[in-house]
Amino acid sequence: MEFLIYLVLGGFAGTLAGLFGVGGGMIIVPVLVYSFTLQGFAPEVLTHMAVGTSLATIAFTSINAIRAHHLKGAVRWTLFVWMALGIIFGTVLGALTAALIQGPILQKIIGVFAIAVAIQMAFDLRPKASSAVPGKPVLTLAGGVIGWASAIFGIGGGSLTVPFLVWRSVPMQQAVATSSACGLPIALAGAASFIWTGWAVTPLPDWSFGYVYLPAMIGIAATSMLFAGFGARLAHRLSQQLLKRLFALLLVGVGINFLL
Repeated sequence: MEFLIYLVLGGFAGTLAGLFGVGGGMIIVPVLVYSFTLQGFAPEVLTHMAVGTSLATIAFTSINAIRAHHLKGAVRWTLFVWMALGIIFGTVLGALTAALIQGPILQKIIGVFAIAVAIQMAFDLRPKASSAVPGKPVLTLAGGVIGWASAIFGIGGGSLTVPFLVWRSVPMQQAVATSSACGLPIALAGAASFIWTGWAVTPLPDWSFGYVYLPAMIGIAATSMLFAGFGARLAHRLSQQLLKRLFALLLVGVGINFLL
């Protein structure tokens, strides 16, 4: 039954990622927190396990997205390389930061972020291009900040990377594609860091690999990779504005619940 829940969650997360272009982490982390709570995981570790497991699944799901964008020639690999340098360092630092935060407080931080993303989606808030494409030092610094925040929230960084690149005069399609590529180093460095920081922590449930819960990772990754394409096709048939507002409403509910 637990594994079935993870399969359904992966399908839901993959569909949302295809529909809205946001990483499934925004829905995976809250649902895993609820699921792990019902399974009786220790309160002091379950939030960190939800974040670590979410990052591990993104490592699988981002591969398909990168391939699709690369075939269309939309990924700005020169931007990606310099951002990735900062991302790896920032993600490791973010995982270390998260390890120092108590589970209930980490939930509140994630709740605030969920509400912020909901507001951005509901009102379609996007920065206007106001400056030139950044140089290497700025890209690396921005990658570090994005990696740090993404590791704390358990996301692939799209809600942070896309606005930054658009603000720095990168066309939207290329910004989304390059953001998808940046999700892979975030996921790999983040998952590895959460495995390391959680390796000697107790009490962890069976089938845990540090802060990564293997049954959840396998179940979510298996179906999210399949349903991402379904979500992308569905996006062309439904009202994007209505869907985004409904998803924003869901995120507000999640955020408020975490805060309370």
